[in-house]
Amino acid sequence: MYMIVTGAAGFIGSNLVRALNERGVRKIIAVDNLTRADKFRNLVDCEIADYVDKAEFLDRLMAGDFDGDVEAVFHQGACSDTLESDGRYMMDNNYRYSLAILDWCLDQEVPLLYASSAATYGGGGVFREERQCESPLNVYGYSKFLFDQIVRRRLAEIGSFNSQVVGFRYFNVYGPRESHKARMASVAFHHYHQFRTRGKVSLFEGCDGYAAGEQRRDFVFVGDVARVNLHFLDHPEKSGIFNVGTGRAQSFNELAAANVNACRALNDQPPLPLGELVRQGLIEYIPFPAELRGKYQSFTEADLSKLRKAGYEASFTGVEEGVAQYVHWLKEHG
Repeated sequence: MYMIVTGAAGFIGSNLVRALNERGVRKIIAVDNLTRADKFRNLVDCEIADYVDKAEFLDRLMAGDFDGDVEAVFHQGACSDTLESDGRYMMDNNYRYSLAILDWCLDQEVPLLYASSAATYGGGGVFREERQCESPLNVYGYSKFLFDQIVRRRLAEIGSFNSQVVGFRYFNVYGPRESHKARMASVAFHHYHQFRTRGKVSLFEGCDGYAAGEQRRDFVFVGDVARVNLHFLDHPEKSGIFNVGTGRAQSFNELAAANVNACRALNDQPPLPLGELVRQGLIEYIPFPAELRGKYQSFTEADLSKLRKAGYEASFTGVEEGVAQYVHWLKEHG
C-alpha cells in the first residue's frame, strides 16, 4: 500500500514526505508539477517510491491505476498565491482538482487529509471553524472556502464518511523547504534574507489601527504542521475541518526581532531588545502598500478548541524558538 502526497515537492508537502520517512515510510507516490524545476531540491534528502506529474496523476487516478493500493492521500498541492488574479486557473487548480480527489477517496474509502487555509476567514477577527466566521478576501481564500463547504455539505448529507476526511486550515506557516516559493515564501524567510543581504529588516508601518510592525499573525512552524497531519493519520476515526496554528498571535516586530537576534547569534553577537534594534536601524518601517489595502489580514489567531477536542494535545513552537531553528537551517543550507 502506498501513501500519496500531492504538492510533494512543495513546502508543506516535502516536510510531510520527510516526516513519513522518519517513521520508516518509503512507499510514497510524490505528485507535483515541476514546471519550476528548482522544487526538486526539496525531495533530494527524501525517499519516495515514484514521482507522478500533477496532470498525469489525475488521469491515472480516474483510470483506476491506484484502486485498492493506497493507504492515505495527503492532498497538499495548490496554488497558494494570494495575489493571483486568474480566478479560472485558481478554481480549476484548487477547487476542481481537489473535488476529483475527494470523490475518488470517498469511493475507495481512502483517508483524505487535505490543505485548507486560514485565508478562508478573511478580515474577520474570529477564527473559528464555523460558517459565520468565514469571509475570504481573495480568490485563493474563496477556492479553499468553497471546497470546505463541499466537504461539510457531504458530511451533513450522509451523516458520516466511511473513511476519514480532514481539512487543515493552516495559518502563517514558516520553516525549511520553502525557498522555491519566492515572494510567496514566509515573512520569516524574507526577514532572514533581508538581514543577510542588507543588514536590516523592513516592516510595514501601521494600518488597520495597529502601530508600526504591530500587525499580528499566528505564525506556525512547519514541523508542527507535519505533526498535526500525522496525528490524524494515526486516528482515522477523526474527520472534520481544523485550524492549525499556535493559538497565539505574535507581532511582526516579534518575528523580526527573533530573526535578527538569531542572525546575530550566528556571529556570536548578543540579542538586543526591539527598541534598540530599531534605534540601530536593524529594523525599519516602510509605507504600507496601496495594493494590499482591503486584502490584508492584520490579525490572525487560530481558535484551537476544536483541534484540542479532537485529541491533539501537543504544544506548538513559539516564534522565538521556531525562528531560531529556521535561521540555523537556512544558514546550513546556503
